[in-house]
Amino acid sequence: MKISNACPDDVTKLLAFREEAAAWLTRLGTDQWQRPYPADRLLATIQAGSVFMVMDGDVTAATVTLSADVEDGLWTEEELSEPSIFVTKLTVARTHAAQNLGGRLLDWAGDRAYRDGAQWLRLDAWTTNAALQQYYLRRGFEHVRTVRVGGAVNGGPRVSGWLAQRRAVPMEHGFEDLTT
Repeated sequence: MKISNACPDDVTKLLAFREEAAAWLTRLGTDQWQRPYPADRLLATIQAGSVFMVMDGDVTAATVTLSADVEDGLWTEEELSEPSIFVTKLTVARTHAAQNLGGRLLDWAGDRAYRDGAQWLRLDAWTTNAALQQYYLRRGFEHVRTVRVGGAVNGGPRVSGWLAQRRAVPMEHGFEDLTT
């Protein structure tokens, strides 16, 4: 499998990919990702070089966004002063589930973060998705805290405020890395 930067032509494919993930999450009983993701925001992150796709031949098997930027109100100033890369929108196609593709993608992200000089690979997860939180813990992340207030709408409840991190270290991931 190959990992490469997403390009603007991938917006429609990635939006459909996210809709597939949202439908699967609904079947699991979580309300995560039920609001459609804005195409213009996705395009901006693609153009910033932050969105990556794992391809299995011609099939999109997974995607992840990596950024040095983070949503306001999650991490402390002290934490933000430490070099970090933030993982968002990690998604694996249902056709490629149960193959440790998400774990390998997290290893790739940690390796990339390390090569980019980051000390930490950090993420925030849905506060009500205990299965997802356990998934990250099994992959070496440590829970930092859960932020429950200060959401995007009028400072209301935050839906994605379970914070976790692991050291950015060199990792084997098995992808052919075609990223820039």
